[in-house]
Parts: sequence; structure tokens; C-alpha cells
Amino acid sequence: MPSPTTVESLLRRDRWVIGGALAVAIGLCWAWIVPMARDMYGAMDGSAAWMMTSTWDFTHLALLFAMWVVMMAGMMLPSAAPALLLYAFVIRKSPDAERASAHVHAFAWGYLVVWTAFSLVATILQRLLSEWLLLSPMMESADAIFGGVLLMVAGVYQFTPYKRTCLTACRSPADFLTRHWRPGVGGGFYLGLANGLYCLGCCWALMSLLFVGGVMNLWWIAALTIFVLFEKVAPFGAQGGRLSGGLIFAAGCWAMIRGAG
Repeated sequence: MPSPTTVESLLRRDRWVIGGALAVAIGLCWAWIVPMARDMYGAMDGSAAWMMTSTWDFTHLALLFAMWVVMMAGMMLPSAAPALLLYAFVIRKSPDAERASAHVHAFAWGYLVVWTAFSLVATILQRLLSEWLLLSPMMESADAIFGGVLLMVAGVYQFTPYKRTCLTACRSPADFLTRHWRPGVGGGFYLGLANGLYCLGCCWALMSLLFVGGVMNLWWIAALTIFVLFEKVAPFGAQGGRLSGGLIFAAGCWAMIRGAG
């Protein structure tokens, strides 16, 4: 059995290793997102050139799906860090300490599976919206009423009990782990999956706003990423989320009025 000093050393090392791995993963995601977004709003002869197609075959759809997966990972992993780090801390103090790395990886993969599934739905939805001429070639709302509806739905959702439940779970990783704990590596995957589902329940409406401001609008992506992180970790994130709901709803009403006029 490791001594207390050894355990403390391992815990400190885990924080650095997991934090560093998350930082690298997030950095790699943004290293793909940023050049592609800049090229899309520029010459479109670089990393975004594949989007300039009149025929969306399997290759183009696969690239679009990959774009969504990378974007969701880059946007959502920062807010998942507290739960992941706390899970690693708990595992290091459990009888499964020797397999801590496998547990942490399982948790992370469970979380990413949820957002990969969301990315698949978003990919299909984007193609449908483009076919219905509700999205412009720049992947942003081409209809003021459509954009207004999305804003209003996102604004109203900020006040719903389901949003509040999911946000509470995301903001309280210790309570989440206590309520949903499962032993073993499979339990780690289950916890990651459950945490991802709560995260999805908290953020799906906000992510839908990418179809309003632009799926590859770098400022819009960054703003949503910062806002999601604020909601989940800031002391007054929950109250700020409700305040933002009113502002988002008002923006939707304004867009509807402009579209009707």
C-alpha cells in the first residue's frame, strides 16, 4: 500500500499530467478550427477549400462530421476538466489506484462519445438546413425568422427545470460522482457518458446558436466556449445563465420582428 506521501505525490503528478493532456487536446482542436475559420472567411483556398463544393459526397460529409467533432471537443473539454480531475483524484485514493490512467481515459472517452453523437446529428441537420436554404454557404442563418426562432428557443431553454438540473450536475462534480458512481474501468466510461449527457442537456440549445452566428465564425465559437465555461465554473454562472436567457430571447424577438418586416 503506498504511503500518504507517495499518494500525495501521485495526485500532484496526476493534476499536471491530466491538465497537460487536456491542454494539448484542446490546443490541437483549436489549431485546426482557427486556420479553417480564418480561411473560410478569407480566400477559401487553404484548409477550408473542401467546403467549396456543389456535390456533398461521402468524403465531404466525413470532413464536415470531423469538423463538428473537433469543434465540439475544443469547445466542451475545458468545462469538463473539473469533473475529470476530481474523478482522477478519487480513483487515486481508491483500491483501483493502480489502474487510475485506464479509468481516467475511460471517463474522457465516455464524455467524448456523447459529443461525437451530437456532432453526427449536427452534421445531418446542417446539410438539411442548407438544402432547405435556411443556411447560407457561409454556414450561418440565411433567414431572419429561422435565426430568431433558434434564439428564442435557446433563451427560453435557459429557464427550464431540465436546464437547471443539468447545469447543477455540471457545476457540482463531487455531487455528480457521489450520485452516479460505478466501480471499475467500465464504471469510468459510464460516468463519462453520464457527465456528457448532463453536459449535452445543459448546452445543446446554446450549441444550436452556431447555426445563427455561423458554424465557422471564430468569434461566435469563442464566445459560446467562454460562456459555457462561465456557466459551469464561475461563482455566479447559474444566475448569469438565466440573465443571458432573457437577453437571448430578446435578441430572438428582435430578429423575428426584423424578419417579419
